[in-house]
Amino acid sequence: MKVAKTLGSGFLKHGHSVMLGTRTASQLADWASSNTGGLVGTFADAAAFGEAVVLSVKGTVASEVLNSAGKANLTGKAILDTTNPIADVAPVSGVLQFFTKQNESLMEVLQAEFEGAHFVKVFNSVGSYRMVDPVFGGGKPTMFICGNDEASKQFATGILDEFGWETADMGTAEAARAIEPLCMLWCIPGFLHNQWTHAFKLLL
Repeated sequence: MKVAKTLGSGFLKHGHSVMLGTRTASQLADWASSNTGGLVGTFADAAAFGEAVVLSVKGTVASEVLNSAGKANLTGKAILDTTNPIADVAPVSGVLQFFTKQNESLMEVLQAEFEGAHFVKVFNSVGSYRMVDPVFGGGKPTMFICGNDEASKQFATGILDEFGWETADMGTAEAARAIEPLCMLWCIPGFLHNQWTHAFKLLL
């Protein structure tokens, strides 16, 4: 919910129209009241509303939420997929556990189930505090993305440009097998040292 609120506010700040989807509208009442123009509806309402969809839910319920949104409302649209396949168990020595197999990503599973939509893995390897307009002394941080549809990746790259990121396109959906575990790496300093405001930078 925190990621959805942060990104929703970021899209509004940068001039986009936004509707957040939820099962319980009262949970977003505070967000709607503090974000002029921000709308709240069901998952189906939000999916039908947007030219693109941002998927910001727990990985364990991602398929359920997308089915609630309705496949017809997702077909042909870019799905900016922020989810990670984090299992509902405690981390081990600061390392999260995933419910996916080693040679499989959650995004690939979702892409196969919702084949008419265009998934782009993005915003999964940074905390919500730094998602929009991040400021670091070392310059713009890098967001790693992947997906099978070039137009959808270009859309995601445009959003990242607006939000103050540089984009590293890692190719097709299979690359999510490498990008999703960046969440594990990102979280280790947090769990071990309570450091939650860092980001990745690709140096060439």
